[in-house]
Amino acid sequence: MTYIPASDRYENMPYHRVGNSGLKLPAISLGLWNNFGGEDAIENQRKMLQRAFDLGITHFDLANNYGPPPGSAEENFGTIFNKDFKNYRDELIISTKAGFKMWDGPYGDWGSKKYLVSSLDQSLKRLQLDYVDIFYHHRPDTETPLEETMAALDLIVRQGKALYVGISNYSAEQTDKAVKILQEQGTPFIIHQAAYSMFNRSVEDGLTTVLEKAGIGCIAFVPLAQGLLTDKYINGIPNDSRVAKSHIPFLNEKDVSEDVLIKVKQLNEVAKERGQSLAQMALTWVLQEKAVVSALIGASRVSQIEENVKALEYADFTENELATINSILK
Repeated sequence: MTYIPASDRYENMPYHRVGNSGLKLPAISLGLWNNFGGEDAIENQRKMLQRAFDLGITHFDLANNYGPPPGSAEENFGTIFNKDFKNYRDELIISTKAGFKMWDGPYGDWGSKKYLVSSLDQSLKRLQLDYVDIFYHHRPDTETPLEETMAALDLIVRQGKALYVGISNYSAEQTDKAVKILQEQGTPFIIHQAAYSMFNRSVEDGLTTVLEKAGIGCIAFVPLAQGLLTDKYINGIPNDSRVAKSHIPFLNEKDVSEDVLIKVKQLNEVAKERGQSLAQMALTWVLQEKAVVSALIGASRVSQIEENVKALEYADFTENELATINSILK
């Protein structure tokens, strides 16, 4: 059946300007990290992407290594894009990244010009696109001169393969150096993708200051701490959770400690008093940071996307609520 997007898709989603650029991103963006690979049902992926767009989510975020297996998320997105979204390309922001290992040998990892240019060429084939809107260097490379990595990003824009560039997982100091190089080159560096949640506030230790000073936006990934900031783990570890999936390397059983669960339960009570789910409150909290223009969610089913978008319906925090949350997080 031909997909026709909802006619009211832009009525309720806020769109925030990315730093000093002309680009705007939806307050909620959809990441295709874990549930859009070759092991996941493509029809479910299709339904999630369709529903996200119907709700005003115009930004879909990928990376060369998303899957599993690596590359399969881009391949699946390309298939779905060609079927459902091709006629709406100019309404979409599609991003991808390179920086982690993709193929054997010395040229398939990190941050050399050889790797970044080759990787994006491969990504564009999988995505069935002529260009991406944002291309990121996925992680810093201490063995490649930063000037070379940033020159590769500049080249990619000049080749017409990306409209804007960004970086991810860079420290405040590394970001500051990248800013200076990219500004000297005249490269449209507009965004930093950083881990940020109630349980990971490291971006507040200098990074947001660097970004605000440079006029660069921040998009927050894992704002729900990979599911910890939901009610999923309050009563134990469910079989379909990320902790139970052995192929996901960044969350395991030790992360769901008793101390963490105590905080989760206390935060859940604050959310109830606000009339929100814990996940919704966690997203509201991330978006109240001035530098954050969008919260990047993941999903395994349509209902999760719908719940997360409803976070935008709730009011900002009172001073008392923020004080309570900060006392819980200490």
